[in-house]
Amino acid sequence: MRFLGNVLATIIGLFVFFMILFFGLMIVGAIAGSGSDVAKVESNSVLVLDMENVSLDYTGKFTDPWVTILNEEASVGLIDVLNAVDNAKTDDKIKGISILNSNSSLGLAQSKALRDKLIDFKKSGKFIVSYADYFTQGEYYINSVADTIYMNPVGEMDFKGLASEIMFFKDIQEKTGVKMEVIRHGKYKSAVEPFLENEMSDANREQISALLNSAWSSIVSDISKSRNISVDSLNSIANQLSARTPEMAKSKKLIDKIGYEDQYHNGIKKALKVKKDEDYEWVSIMDYAKNISKTPQKIDSKDKIAIIYAQGEIMGGDGDVNVIGEGAMRTSLQEARKDEKVKAVVIRVDSPGGSALTSELIWREIELTKKVKPVVVSMGNLAASGGYYIACNADKIIAEPNTITGSIGVFGVLPNMTELSKKIGISTSQVKTHDHAIGYSPFKPIDEKFKEVTTESVENIYTVFVNRVAAGRKMTFEQVDAIAQGRVWTGTEALQNGLVDKLGGLDVALSEAATLAKIKKYKTVNYPEFDKTFMQFLSDQNGIPFIKSKEAMIKEEIGEEAYQTVQQVKRATARTGIQTLMPFELKIQ
Repeated sequence: MRFLGNVLATIIGLFVFFMILFFGLMIVGAIAGSGSDVAKVESNSVLVLDMENVSLDYTGKFTDPWVTILNEEASVGLIDVLNAVDNAKTDDKIKGISILNSNSSLGLAQSKALRDKLIDFKKSGKFIVSYADYFTQGEYYINSVADTIYMNPVGEMDFKGLASEIMFFKDIQEKTGVKMEVIRHGKYKSAVEPFLENEMSDANREQISALLNSAWSSIVSDISKSRNISVDSLNSIANQLSARTPEMAKSKKLIDKIGYEDQYHNGIKKALKVKKDEDYEWVSIMDYAKNISKTPQKIDSKDKIAIIYAQGEIMGGDGDVNVIGEGAMRTSLQEARKDEKVKAVVIRVDSPGGSALTSELIWREIELTKKVKPVVVSMGNLAASGGYYIACNADKIIAEPNTITGSIGVFGVLPNMTELSKKIGISTSQVKTHDHAIGYSPFKPIDEKFKEVTTESVENIYTVFVNRVAAGRKMTFEQVDAIAQGRVWTGTEALQNGLVDKLGGLDVALSEAATLAKIKKYKTVNYPEFDKTFMQFLSDQNGIPFIKSKEAMIKEEIGEEAYQTVQQVKRATARTGIQTLMPFELKIQ
Protein backbone atom coordinates (compact mmCIF):
# COMPACT_ATOMS: atom_id res chain seq x y z
CA MET A 1 0.00 0.00 0.00
CA ARG A 2 2.86 2.37 0.83
CA PHE A 3 4.37 1.64 -2.61
CA LEU A 4 1.09 2.51 -4.38
CA GLY A 5 0.79 5.65 -2.25
CA ASN A 6 4.31 6.73 -3.25
CA VAL A 7 3.56 6.10 -6.93
CA LEU A 8 0.35 8.13 -6.69
CA ALA A 9 2.14 10.96 -4.89
CA THR A 10 4.84 10.98 -7.60
CA ILE A 11 2.24 11.13 -10.38
CA ILE A 12 0.41 13.98 -8.66
CA GLY A 13 3.70 15.77 -8.07
CA LEU A 14 4.67 15.49 -11.73
CA PHE A 15 1.25 16.70 -12.82
CA VAL A 16 1.46 19.77 -10.57
CA PHE A 17 5.05 20.42 -11.73
CA PHE A 18 4.08 20.36 -15.41
CA MET A 19 1.04 22.56 -14.79
CA ILE A 20 3.21 25.12 -13.00
CA LEU A 21 5.81 24.89 -15.77
CA PHE A 22 3.13 25.34 -18.43
CA PHE A 23 1.60 28.40 -16.78
CA GLY A 24 5.08 29.77 -16.11
CA LEU A 25 6.02 29.50 -19.79
CA MET A 26 2.70 31.06 -20.77
CA ILE A 27 3.30 34.01 -18.44
CA VAL A 28 6.88 34.48 -19.64
CA GLY A 29 5.62 34.46 -23.21
CA ALA A 30 2.97 37.02 -22.33
CA ILE A 31 5.55 39.25 -20.66
CA ALA A 32 7.88 38.97 -23.63
CA GLY A 33 5.08 39.82 -26.02
CA SER A 34 3.74 42.69 -23.94
CA GLY A 35 6.81 44.79 -24.51
CA SER A 36 6.08 45.28 -28.21
CA ASP A 37 3.16 46.61 -30.21
CA VAL A 38 0.27 44.20 -30.69
CA ALA A 39 0.08 44.75 -34.43
CA LYS A 40 2.04 46.70 -37.01
CA VAL A 41 -0.07 49.12 -39.02
CA GLU A 42 0.97 49.26 -42.67
CA SER A 43 0.42 52.28 -44.89
CA ASN A 44 -2.81 52.40 -46.94
CA SER A 45 -4.63 50.28 -44.34
CA VAL A 46 -8.28 49.83 -43.45
CA LEU A 47 -9.45 49.66 -39.83
CA VAL A 48 -11.86 46.73 -39.39
CA LEU A 49 -14.52 47.51 -36.79
CA ASP A 50 -15.57 44.20 -35.21
CA MET A 51 -17.21 44.82 -31.82
CA GLU A 52 -18.15 41.22 -30.96
CA ASN A 53 -15.83 41.08 -27.92
CA VAL A 54 -16.54 44.58 -26.64
CA SER A 55 -19.35 45.07 -24.15
CA LEU A 56 -17.95 47.05 -21.21
CA ASP A 57 -16.85 50.68 -21.23
CA TYR A 58 -13.85 49.79 -19.07
CA THR A 59 -12.16 46.41 -18.69
CA GLY A 60 -10.23 47.29 -15.56
CA LYS A 61 -6.74 47.57 -14.13
CA PHE A 62 -5.39 45.10 -11.59
CA THR A 63 -2.89 45.42 -8.76
CA ASP A 64 -1.41 42.01 -9.63
CA PRO A 65 0.70 42.38 -12.83
CA TRP A 66 0.13 38.71 -13.71
CA VAL A 67 -3.62 39.31 -13.87
CA THR A 68 -3.09 42.35 -16.11
CA ILE A 69 -0.94 40.30 -18.49
CA LEU A 70 -3.32 37.31 -18.65
CA ASN A 71 -6.32 39.64 -19.04
CA GLU A 72 -4.83 41.27 -22.15
CA GLU A 73 -7.12 39.39 -24.55
CA ALA A 74 -10.14 40.97 -22.85
CA SER A 75 -8.47 44.30 -22.21
CA VAL A 76 -10.30 46.44 -24.80
CA GLY A 77 -13.35 48.38 -23.68
CA LEU A 78 -15.62 50.72 -25.59
CA ILE A 79 -13.66 53.75 -24.38
CA ASP A 80 -10.49 52.24 -25.90
CA VAL A 81 -12.35 51.74 -29.18
CA LEU A 82 -13.57 55.36 -29.19
CA ASN A 83 -10.03 56.58 -28.55
CA ALA A 84 -8.78 54.35 -31.37
CA VAL A 85 -11.33 55.69 -33.87
CA ASP A 86 -10.44 59.22 -32.80
CA ASN A 87 -6.73 58.50 -33.36
CA ALA A 88 -7.42 56.84 -36.74
CA LYS A 89 -8.96 60.10 -37.96
CA THR A 90 -5.50 61.69 -38.07
CA ASP A 91 -3.45 58.53 -38.70
CA ASP A 92 -2.06 58.81 -42.26
CA LYS A 93 -1.76 55.03 -42.48
CA ILE A 94 -5.50 54.53 -41.95
CA LYS A 95 -7.55 55.35 -45.06
CA GLY A 96 -10.95 54.19 -43.95
CA ILE A 97 -13.08 51.95 -41.74
CA SER A 98 -14.73 48.66 -42.69
CA ILE A 99 -17.70 47.37 -40.66
CA LEU A 100 -17.91 43.76 -41.79
CA ASN A 101 -20.65 41.53 -40.32
CA SER A 102 -20.16 43.16 -36.96
CA ASN A 103 -22.03 41.53 -34.10
CA SER A 104 -21.88 43.77 -31.06
CA SER A 105 -23.59 43.55 -27.69
CA LEU A 106 -23.44 47.29 -27.03
CA GLY A 107 -26.28 49.06 -25.30
CA LEU A 108 -28.19 51.95 -26.85
CA ALA A 109 -26.12 54.71 -25.27
CA GLN A 110 -22.89 52.90 -26.15
CA SER A 111 -24.06 52.50 -29.75
CA LYS A 112 -24.87 56.20 -29.86
CA ALA A 113 -21.38 57.06 -28.55
CA LEU A 114 -19.71 54.83 -31.18
CA ARG A 115 -21.95 56.18 -33.92
CA ASP A 116 -21.11 59.79 -33.04
CA LYS A 117 -17.41 58.97 -33.06
CA LEU A 118 -17.73 57.39 -36.52
CA ILE A 119 -19.53 60.47 -37.83
CA ASP A 120 -16.71 62.59 -36.48
CA PHE A 121 -14.20 60.27 -38.21
CA LYS A 122 -15.88 60.93 -41.56
CA LYS A 123 -15.11 64.64 -41.23
CA SER A 124 -11.50 63.74 -42.03
CA GLY A 125 -12.57 62.81 -45.56
CA LYS A 126 -11.83 59.13 -44.99
CA PHE A 127 -14.41 56.52 -45.95
CA ILE A 128 -16.61 54.17 -43.91
CA VAL A 129 -18.16 51.17 -45.64
CA SER A 130 -20.24 48.36 -44.18
CA TYR A 131 -21.41 44.88 -45.14
CA ALA A 132 -23.78 42.45 -43.46
CA ASP A 133 -25.42 39.13 -44.17
CA TYR A 134 -28.08 40.10 -41.64
CA PHE A 135 -28.81 43.45 -40.02
CA THR A 136 -30.31 43.58 -36.54
CA GLN A 137 -31.80 46.94 -35.59
CA GLY A 138 -28.94 47.63 -33.21
CA GLU A 139 -26.32 46.82 -35.85
CA TYR A 140 -28.09 48.82 -38.53
CA TYR A 141 -28.24 51.82 -36.19
CA ILE A 142 -24.42 51.81 -36.04
CA ASN A 143 -23.87 50.80 -39.69
CA SER A 144 -26.18 53.51 -41.01
CA VAL A 145 -23.36 56.08 -40.69
CA ALA A 146 -21.44 54.35 -43.52
CA ASP A 147 -20.94 56.04 -46.88
CA THR A 148 -21.86 52.79 -48.61
CA ILE A 149 -23.87 49.95 -47.10
CA TYR A 150 -23.75 46.49 -48.69
CA MET A 151 -26.08 43.58 -47.99
CA ASN A 152 -25.87 39.92 -48.98
CA PRO A 153 -28.28 39.00 -51.83
CA VAL A 154 -30.04 36.48 -49.60
CA GLY A 155 -29.63 38.51 -46.41
CA GLU A 156 -32.31 39.98 -44.15
CA MET A 157 -32.91 43.20 -42.26
CA ASP A 158 -34.73 43.48 -38.95
CA PHE A 159 -36.32 46.95 -38.88
CA LYS A 160 -39.62 46.84 -37.02
CA GLY A 161 -39.53 49.18 -34.00
CA LEU A 162 -38.90 48.48 -30.32
CA ALA A 163 -40.66 46.21 -27.85
CA SER A 164 -40.19 45.01 -24.28
CA GLU A 165 -41.30 41.71 -22.78
CA ILE A 166 -41.54 41.26 -19.01
CA MET A 167 -41.53 37.88 -17.25
CA PHE A 168 -43.99 37.29 -14.38
CA PHE A 169 -43.51 34.77 -11.58
CA LYS A 170 -46.73 34.90 -9.55
CA ASP A 171 -48.10 31.52 -10.63
CA ILE A 172 -44.78 29.69 -10.29
CA GLN A 173 -44.54 30.97 -6.73
CA GLU A 174 -47.93 29.43 -5.93
CA LYS A 175 -46.98 26.15 -7.62
CA THR A 176 -43.60 25.81 -5.92
CA GLY A 177 -44.55 27.27 -2.55
CA VAL A 178 -41.70 29.82 -2.69
CA LYS A 179 -43.17 33.29 -2.33
CA MET A 180 -41.33 36.60 -2.56
CA GLU A 181 -42.56 38.98 0.16
CA VAL A 182 -42.42 42.48 -1.33
CA ILE A 183 -42.42 45.92 0.27
CA ARG A 184 -42.01 48.95 -2.01
CA HIS A 185 -42.41 52.69 -2.44
CA GLY A 186 -43.15 54.08 -5.88
CA LYS A 187 -46.13 53.31 -8.08
CA TYR A 188 -43.72 52.71 -11.00
CA LYS A 189 -41.33 50.51 -8.99
CA SER A 190 -42.17 47.52 -11.12
CA ALA A 191 -38.98 45.56 -10.42
CA VAL A 192 -41.16 43.68 -7.93
CA GLU A 193 -44.29 43.56 -10.07
CA PRO A 194 -43.44 40.14 -11.58
CA PHE A 195 -43.73 38.62 -8.09
CA LEU A 196 -47.14 40.22 -7.43
CA GLU A 197 -49.05 40.03 -10.69
CA ASN A 198 -49.52 37.90 -13.80
CA GLU A 199 -49.65 40.85 -16.16
CA MET A 200 -48.29 44.36 -16.55
CA SER A 201 -49.85 47.18 -14.52
CA ASP A 202 -51.16 50.31 -16.23
CA ALA A 203 -48.43 52.40 -14.57
CA ASN A 204 -45.69 50.08 -15.80
CA ARG A 205 -47.17 49.92 -19.29
CA GLU A 206 -47.28 53.71 -19.36
CA GLN A 207 -43.62 54.16 -18.45
CA ILE A 208 -42.33 51.42 -20.76
CA SER A 209 -44.35 52.81 -23.66
CA ALA A 210 -42.98 56.31 -23.06
CA LEU A 211 -39.44 54.96 -22.73
CA LEU A 212 -39.59 52.90 -25.93
CA ASN A 213 -41.10 55.75 -27.93
CA SER A 214 -38.46 58.19 -26.71
CA ALA A 215 -35.62 55.74 -27.50
CA TRP A 216 -37.06 54.93 -30.94
CA SER A 217 -37.48 58.62 -31.71
CA SER A 218 -33.77 59.17 -31.01
CA ILE A 219 -32.77 56.16 -33.14
CA VAL A 220 -34.81 57.09 -36.23
CA SER A 221 -33.78 60.73 -35.92
CA ASP A 222 -30.12 59.71 -36.20
CA ILE A 223 -30.78 57.27 -39.06
CA SER A 224 -32.85 59.91 -40.84
CA LYS A 225 -29.92 62.33 -40.86
CA SER A 226 -27.40 59.74 -42.05
CA ARG A 227 -29.55 58.19 -44.78
CA ASN A 228 -31.50 61.30 -45.77
CA ILE A 229 -34.82 59.54 -45.22
CA SER A 230 -37.67 61.25 -43.39
CA VAL A 231 -38.66 60.05 -39.93
CA ASP A 232 -42.21 59.44 -41.16
CA SER A 233 -40.87 57.21 -43.94
CA LEU A 234 -38.72 55.25 -41.49
CA ASN A 235 -41.69 54.71 -39.19
CA SER A 236 -43.75 53.53 -42.15
CA ILE A 237 -40.99 51.10 -43.16
CA ALA A 238 -40.85 49.70 -39.61
CA ASN A 239 -44.62 49.42 -39.36
CA GLN A 240 -45.00 47.58 -42.67
CA LEU A 241 -41.78 45.50 -42.40
CA SER A 242 -40.94 46.87 -45.84
CA ALA A 243 -37.15 46.53 -45.57
CA ARG A 244 -36.97 42.86 -44.65
CA THR A 245 -35.28 41.69 -47.87
CA PRO A 246 -32.20 43.17 -49.60
CA GLU A 247 -34.31 44.36 -52.55
CA MET A 248 -36.88 46.01 -50.29
CA ALA A 249 -34.17 47.60 -48.13
CA LYS A 250 -32.45 49.04 -51.20
CA SER A 251 -35.70 50.34 -52.67
CA LYS A 252 -36.33 52.17 -49.37
CA LYS A 253 -32.74 53.55 -49.47
CA LEU A 254 -31.71 51.88 -46.22
CA ILE A 255 -28.83 50.20 -48.06
CA ASP A 256 -26.86 51.13 -51.18
CA LYS A 257 -25.71 47.88 -52.79
CA ILE A 258 -26.70 44.23 -52.90
CA GLY A 259 -23.68 41.98 -53.33
CA TYR A 260 -21.42 39.30 -51.96
CA GLU A 261 -18.52 39.79 -49.60
CA ASP A 262 -15.92 39.45 -52.37
CA GLN A 263 -17.63 42.30 -54.23
CA TYR A 264 -17.53 44.36 -51.05
CA HIS A 265 -13.79 43.77 -50.73
CA ASN A 266 -13.30 44.70 -54.39
CA GLY A 267 -15.02 48.00 -53.66
CA ILE A 268 -12.56 48.67 -50.84
CA LYS A 269 -9.64 47.76 -53.12
CA LYS A 270 -10.90 50.27 -55.68
CA ALA A 271 -11.07 53.00 -53.03
CA LEU A 272 -7.52 52.15 -51.92
CA LYS A 273 -6.30 51.85 -55.55
CA VAL A 274 -5.25 48.25 -54.96
CA LYS A 275 -5.40 45.72 -57.82
CA LYS A 276 -8.23 43.19 -57.70
CA ASP A 277 -5.82 40.25 -57.60
CA GLU A 278 -3.94 41.71 -54.62
CA ASP A 279 -4.87 41.86 -50.94
CA TYR A 280 -5.29 45.16 -49.15
CA GLU A 281 -3.78 45.97 -45.76
CA TRP A 282 -6.05 45.96 -42.73
CA VAL A 283 -5.87 46.01 -38.94
CA SER A 284 -8.55 44.97 -36.44
CA ILE A 285 -9.99 47.55 -34.07
CA MET A 286 -8.96 45.35 -31.13
CA ASP A 287 -5.27 45.34 -32.10
CA TYR A 288 -5.30 48.99 -33.08
CA ALA A 289 -6.96 49.97 -29.79
CA LYS A 290 -4.32 48.03 -27.84
CA ASN A 291 -1.61 49.89 -29.73
CA ILE A 292 -3.18 53.24 -28.91
CA SER A 293 -3.70 52.36 -25.23
CA LYS A 294 0.03 51.57 -24.92
CA THR A 295 1.04 54.88 -26.47
CA PRO A 296 1.71 57.59 -23.84
CA GLN A 297 -0.62 60.59 -24.03
CA LYS A 298 1.19 63.37 -25.92
CA ILE A 299 -0.06 66.22 -23.78
CA ASP A 300 2.26 68.85 -22.36
CA SER A 301 0.57 69.18 -18.99
CA LYS A 302 0.86 67.73 -15.49
CA ASP A 303 -2.84 68.28 -14.86
CA LYS A 304 -5.09 65.21 -14.87
CA ILE A 305 -8.76 64.35 -14.88
CA ALA A 306 -9.61 61.07 -13.15
CA ILE A 307 -12.20 58.87 -14.87
CA ILE A 308 -13.82 56.48 -12.41
CA TYR A 309 -15.89 53.73 -14.02
CA ALA A 310 -18.94 52.55 -12.07
CA GLN A 311 -20.46 49.73 -14.11
CA GLY A 312 -22.74 46.87 -13.16
CA GLU A 313 -25.17 46.18 -10.34
CA ILE A 314 -24.44 47.94 -7.03
CA MET A 315 -23.58 45.42 -4.32
CA GLY A 316 -21.56 45.24 -1.14
CA GLY A 317 -17.85 44.43 -1.07
CA ASP A 318 -14.91 45.55 -3.19
CA GLY A 319 -16.58 45.15 -6.58
CA ASP A 320 -15.21 44.13 -9.98
CA VAL A 321 -15.48 45.23 -13.61
CA ASN A 322 -19.09 43.95 -13.65
CA VAL A 323 -20.07 44.91 -10.10
CA ILE A 324 -20.00 48.27 -8.32
CA GLY A 325 -18.76 47.79 -4.77
CA GLU A 326 -18.14 50.47 -2.18
CA GLY A 327 -14.57 49.20 -1.65
CA ALA A 328 -13.18 49.93 -5.13
CA MET A 329 -15.27 53.10 -5.50
CA ARG A 330 -14.21 54.49 -2.14
CA THR A 331 -10.53 53.77 -2.78
CA SER A 332 -10.71 55.34 -6.26
CA LEU A 333 -12.43 58.50 -5.05
CA GLN A 334 -10.03 58.89 -2.14
CA GLU A 335 -6.97 58.47 -4.38
CA ALA A 336 -8.30 60.96 -6.92
CA ARG A 337 -9.21 63.39 -4.15
CA LYS A 338 -5.75 63.27 -2.57
CA ASP A 339 -3.77 63.44 -5.83
CA GLU A 340 -2.85 67.10 -6.34
CA LYS A 341 -2.33 66.54 -10.06
CA VAL A 342 -5.94 65.41 -10.45
CA LYS A 343 -7.92 68.60 -10.94
CA ALA A 344 -11.37 67.07 -11.53
CA VAL A 345 -13.19 63.74 -11.41
CA VAL A 346 -15.52 62.26 -14.02
CA ILE A 347 -17.59 59.27 -12.90
CA ARG A 348 -18.81 57.11 -15.78
CA VAL A 349 -21.99 55.42 -14.52
CA ASP A 350 -23.51 52.40 -16.26
CA SER A 351 -25.70 50.75 -13.65
CA PRO A 352 -29.31 49.65 -13.06
CA GLY A 353 -28.80 50.25 -9.33
CA GLY A 354 -28.83 47.73 -6.51
CA SER A 355 -28.10 47.92 -2.79
CA ALA A 356 -29.48 51.06 -1.14
CA LEU A 357 -26.84 50.98 1.59
CA THR A 358 -23.94 50.70 -0.87
CA SER A 359 -25.43 53.50 -2.96
CA GLU A 360 -25.48 55.73 0.11
CA LEU A 361 -21.88 54.90 1.00
CA ILE A 362 -20.72 55.80 -2.52
CA TRP A 363 -22.87 58.97 -2.47
CA ARG A 364 -21.09 60.06 0.69
CA GLU A 365 -17.63 59.54 -0.83
CA ILE A 366 -18.67 61.60 -3.87
CA GLU A 367 -19.96 64.32 -1.56
CA LEU A 368 -16.58 64.48 0.20
CA THR A 369 -14.75 64.58 -3.14
CA LYS A 370 -16.97 67.37 -4.47
CA LYS A 371 -15.85 69.60 -1.60
CA VAL A 372 -12.24 69.31 -2.83
CA LYS A 373 -12.52 69.29 -6.63
CA PRO A 374 -15.23 69.26 -9.33
CA VAL A 375 -17.15 66.04 -9.94
CA VAL A 376 -18.99 65.41 -13.23
CA VAL A 377 -21.07 62.32 -14.03
CA SER A 378 -21.18 60.79 -17.51
CA MET A 379 -24.11 58.40 -17.91
CA GLY A 380 -23.77 55.34 -20.14
CA ASN A 381 -26.53 52.87 -21.04
CA LEU A 382 -28.03 52.96 -17.55
CA ALA A 383 -27.87 55.27 -14.57
CA ALA A 384 -31.09 54.21 -12.92
CA SER A 385 -32.25 53.97 -9.31
CA GLY A 386 -29.07 53.34 -7.30
CA GLY A 387 -27.15 54.38 -10.41
CA TYR A 388 -28.89 57.74 -10.24
CA TYR A 389 -28.47 57.85 -6.46
CA ILE A 390 -24.67 57.92 -6.83
CA ALA A 391 -24.92 60.46 -9.67
CA CYS A 392 -27.37 62.98 -8.26
CA ASN A 393 -24.97 65.13 -6.24
CA ALA A 394 -22.39 65.70 -8.98
CA ASP A 395 -21.65 69.26 -10.06
CA LYS A 396 -22.82 68.39 -13.57
CA ILE A 397 -24.62 65.36 -15.03
CA ILE A 398 -24.22 64.47 -18.71
CA ALA A 399 -26.36 61.76 -20.33
CA GLU A 400 -26.71 60.29 -23.79
CA PRO A 401 -30.17 60.80 -25.39
CA ASN A 402 -30.78 57.03 -25.06
CA THR A 403 -29.47 56.66 -21.50
CA ILE A 404 -32.06 55.08 -19.20
CA THR A 405 -32.10 56.95 -15.91
CA GLY A 406 -34.34 58.03 -13.02
CA SER A 407 -36.16 55.12 -11.35
CA ILE A 408 -36.07 56.96 -8.04
CA GLY A 409 -37.80 54.41 -5.84
CA VAL A 410 -37.11 51.75 -3.21
CA PHE A 411 -38.21 48.18 -2.57
CA GLY A 412 -37.46 45.22 -0.36
CA VAL A 413 -37.75 41.53 -1.31
CA LEU A 414 -37.78 38.61 1.12
CA PRO A 415 -38.08 34.98 -0.03
CA ASN A 416 -40.63 32.99 1.94
CA MET A 417 -40.75 29.17 1.79
CA THR A 418 -43.57 28.46 4.24
CA GLU A 419 -45.76 26.65 1.69
CA LEU A 420 -42.83 24.78 0.18
CA SER A 421 -41.73 23.53 3.59
CA LYS A 422 -45.26 22.22 4.23
CA LYS A 423 -45.28 20.40 0.88
CA ILE A 424 -41.97 18.63 1.48
CA GLY A 425 -42.55 17.92 5.18
CA ILE A 426 -40.32 20.48 6.89
CA SER A 427 -41.47 22.30 10.02
CA THR A 428 -39.71 24.72 12.36
CA SER A 429 -40.05 25.70 16.03
CA GLN A 430 -38.78 28.91 17.56
CA VAL A 431 -37.40 29.93 20.94
CA LYS A 432 -36.74 33.61 21.68
CA THR A 433 -35.98 35.93 24.56
CA HIS A 434 -37.93 38.92 23.16
CA ASP A 435 -40.97 39.38 20.95
CA HIS A 436 -39.02 40.34 17.84
CA ALA A 437 -35.75 38.49 18.41
CA ILE A 438 -36.26 36.16 15.44
CA GLY A 439 -36.96 39.01 13.05
CA TYR A 440 -37.81 37.32 9.77
CA SER A 441 -37.95 33.59 9.14
CA PRO A 442 -38.39 32.31 5.57
CA PHE A 443 -40.17 29.26 7.03
CA LYS A 444 -42.98 31.20 8.75
CA PRO A 445 -45.60 33.62 7.36
CA ILE A 446 -44.29 37.18 7.51
CA ASP A 447 -44.93 38.77 10.90
CA GLU A 448 -47.06 41.93 10.69
CA LYS A 449 -44.79 43.81 13.10
CA PHE A 450 -41.72 42.87 11.04
CA LYS A 451 -43.56 44.00 7.88
CA GLU A 452 -44.44 47.29 9.56
CA VAL A 453 -40.82 47.93 10.59
CA THR A 454 -39.49 47.00 7.14
CA THR A 455 -42.06 49.24 5.45
CA GLU A 456 -40.92 52.06 7.70
CA SER A 457 -37.33 51.41 6.62
CA VAL A 458 -38.29 51.45 2.92
CA GLU A 459 -40.15 54.72 3.41
CA ASN A 460 -37.22 56.24 5.25
CA ILE A 461 -34.78 55.29 2.50
CA TYR A 462 -37.14 56.66 -0.15
CA THR A 463 -37.30 59.95 1.76
CA VAL A 464 -33.51 60.07 2.02
CA PHE A 465 -33.17 59.22 -1.70
CA VAL A 466 -35.55 61.98 -2.77
CA ASN A 467 -33.85 64.47 -0.45
CA ARG A 468 -30.43 63.53 -1.91
CA VAL A 469 -31.77 64.21 -5.41
CA ALA A 470 -33.49 67.44 -4.34
CA ALA A 471 -30.29 68.79 -2.78
CA GLY A 472 -28.11 67.73 -5.70
CA ARG A 473 -30.43 69.04 -8.41
CA LYS A 474 -31.55 72.15 -6.47
CA MET A 475 -35.19 71.11 -6.50
CA THR A 476 -37.84 70.79 -3.80
CA PHE A 477 -38.85 67.44 -2.33
CA GLU A 478 -42.24 67.77 -4.02
CA GLN A 479 -40.68 68.47 -7.43
CA VAL A 480 -38.53 65.35 -7.22
CA ASP A 481 -41.34 63.20 -5.82
CA ALA A 482 -43.52 64.16 -8.80
CA ILE A 483 -40.98 62.67 -11.27
CA ALA A 484 -39.81 59.88 -8.95
CA GLN A 485 -42.08 57.06 -7.73
CA GLY A 486 -39.73 54.63 -9.46
CA ARG A 487 -40.41 55.93 -12.99
CA VAL A 488 -37.65 55.59 -15.60
CA TRP A 489 -36.74 58.22 -18.19
CA THR A 490 -34.51 58.45 -21.24
CA GLY A 491 -31.67 60.98 -21.19
CA THR A 492 -33.71 63.28 -23.44
CA GLU A 493 -36.65 63.20 -21.02
CA ALA A 494 -34.33 63.58 -18.01
CA LEU A 495 -32.93 66.78 -19.52
CA GLN A 496 -36.46 68.15 -19.81
CA ASN A 497 -37.42 67.32 -16.23
CA GLY A 498 -34.16 68.51 -14.67
CA LEU A 499 -32.52 65.22 -13.72
CA VAL A 500 -29.53 65.87 -16.02
CA ASP A 501 -27.78 69.03 -17.26
CA LYS A 502 -26.71 68.25 -20.81
CA LEU A 503 -26.80 65.57 -23.49
CA GLY A 504 -23.55 64.04 -24.73
CA GLY A 505 -20.93 61.39 -24.17
CA LEU A 506 -17.80 61.02 -22.09
CA ASP A 507 -15.99 63.65 -24.15
CA VAL A 508 -18.63 66.24 -23.23
CA ALA A 509 -18.32 65.29 -19.55
CA LEU A 510 -14.53 65.69 -19.71
CA SER A 511 -14.95 69.09 -21.32
CA GLU A 512 -17.35 70.17 -18.56
CA ALA A 513 -14.94 68.90 -15.89
CA ALA A 514 -12.04 70.81 -17.45
CA THR A 515 -14.13 74.00 -17.53
CA LEU A 516 -15.10 73.62 -13.87
CA ALA A 517 -11.46 72.94 -12.94
CA LYS A 518 -10.30 75.89 -15.07
CA ILE A 519 -7.80 73.84 -17.06
CA LYS A 520 -7.34 73.57 -20.83
CA LYS A 521 -4.80 70.78 -21.24
CA TYR A 522 -4.99 67.58 -19.24
CA LYS A 523 -4.23 63.88 -19.24
CA THR A 524 -6.75 61.26 -18.14
CA VAL A 525 -6.18 58.49 -15.62
CA ASN A 526 -8.56 55.53 -15.24
CA TYR A 527 -9.93 53.99 -12.03
CA PRO A 528 -10.69 51.63 -10.29
CA GLU A 529 -7.71 49.33 -9.93
CA PHE A 530 -9.06 45.99 -8.73
CA ASP A 531 -7.29 43.90 -6.12
CA LYS A 532 -7.58 40.51 -7.80
CA THR A 533 -4.79 37.97 -7.25
CA PHE A 534 -3.33 35.62 -9.83
CA MET A 535 -5.01 32.60 -8.20
CA GLN A 536 -8.40 34.35 -8.12
CA PHE A 537 -8.02 35.06 -11.80
CA LEU A 538 -7.24 31.41 -12.55
CA SER A 539 -10.22 30.27 -10.50
CA ASP A 540 -12.49 32.51 -12.61
CA GLN A 541 -11.15 30.69 -15.69
CA ASN A 542 -11.65 33.81 -17.78
CA GLY A 543 -9.15 35.10 -20.31
CA ILE A 544 -7.29 31.76 -20.65
CA PRO A 545 -7.69 30.58 -24.25
CA PHE A 546 -7.94 26.84 -23.66
CA ILE A 547 -10.15 26.94 -20.53
CA LYS A 548 -13.78 28.01 -20.75
CA SER A 549 -15.56 29.51 -17.78
CA LYS A 550 -18.71 27.85 -16.44
CA GLU A 551 -20.77 30.77 -17.78
CA ALA A 552 -19.22 30.47 -21.25
CA MET A 553 -19.95 26.73 -21.41
CA ILE A 554 -23.58 27.19 -20.33
CA LYS A 555 -24.05 30.03 -22.82
CA GLU A 556 -22.58 27.91 -25.61
CA GLU A 557 -24.84 24.98 -24.72
CA ILE A 558 -28.22 26.76 -24.40
CA GLY A 559 -27.68 29.88 -26.50
CA GLU A 560 -27.34 33.58 -25.70
CA GLU A 561 -31.06 34.41 -25.33
CA ALA A 562 -31.86 31.43 -23.09
CA TYR A 563 -28.76 32.17 -20.98
CA GLN A 564 -29.83 35.78 -20.47
CA THR A 565 -33.32 34.62 -19.42
CA VAL A 566 -31.82 32.21 -16.87
CA GLN A 567 -29.58 34.98 -15.54
CA GLN A 568 -32.54 37.35 -15.24
CA VAL A 569 -34.49 34.83 -13.14
CA LYS A 570 -31.38 34.08 -11.08
CA ARG A 571 -30.75 37.76 -10.32
CA ALA A 572 -34.39 38.43 -9.55
CA THR A 573 -34.65 35.61 -7.00
CA ALA A 574 -31.23 36.24 -5.43
CA ARG A 575 -31.82 39.84 -4.36
CA THR A 576 -32.63 40.36 -0.72
CA GLY A 577 -32.89 43.40 1.48
CA ILE A 578 -33.75 46.94 0.47
CA GLN A 579 -32.96 47.78 -3.15
CA THR A 580 -32.76 50.87 -5.33
CA LEU A 581 -32.92 49.05 -8.66
CA MET A 582 -34.30 49.72 -12.13
CA PRO A 583 -37.75 48.12 -12.54
CA PHE A 584 -37.00 46.07 -15.66
CA GLU A 585 -34.32 45.11 -18.17
CA LEU A 586 -34.40 46.52 -21.70
CA LYS A 587 -32.33 45.10 -24.56
CA ILE A 588 -32.56 46.50 -28.08
CA GLN A 589 -31.77 44.07 -30.90
